[in-house]
Amino acid sequence: LMRTGPPPLLPLLRSRVQGDLLALLYLHPDRDYSLTEAAALIGASVKAVHTEASRLTAAGFVRDSRRGNVHLLRAATDTPVSRPLTDLLAVTYGPLPVLNDLLADVEGITHAFIYGSWAARYLGEPGPVPGDVDVLVVGTADPDDLDEIARTAQNRLGRPVDIRRIRPAAWASPDPADPFLASVRERPLVQLHVHGQDVTG
Repeated sequence: LMRTGPPPLLPLLRSRVQGDLLALLYLHPDRDYSLTEAAALIGASVKAVHTEASRLTAAGFVRDSRRGNVHLLRAATDTPVSRPLTDLLAVTYGPLPVLNDLLADVEGITHAFIYGSWAARYLGEPGPVPGDVDVLVVGTADPDDLDEIARTAQNRLGRPVDIRRIRPAAWASPDPADPFLASVRERPLVQLHVHGQDVTG
């Protein structure tokens, strides 16, 4: 595990968990999240989320409350930094929460990934700020729907978003002559949570 220095996506932060947690809270400012729920959504341990949440609460960036014995977290949206911080999080850590939201209910998606420079920075590869966000959708989703989602995501994230769709068969057994898929598969990939395939009826 690369836990050496600050995250390349936004080196102002201490850790990737901190970036993911802040983005989740600030890009859903009207919601409370339990520690367990936040941890599951950002793919971190409850202990790591608790550690970051405690620091952020002490610094006034996160509000915490209790409902029974459940510890709840929410963005502190009434401070002078909340607006600029939300904008900063949208352009750095925003792609995961925003794309997870937008792709969650789209029918015909079996898998979805962010690839390219954003994925590389997110996974710890140093380099310049990513210019755009590249998304690969595996499935049979309507390309017009995906174009619409790309436009919505672009507005929320303040940077270009490109969504490419491939068929499940092409992903399962890629054509060796397809340089695009070969390069996507050997570079960093960040999986998105798509719930579409779990929905029955």
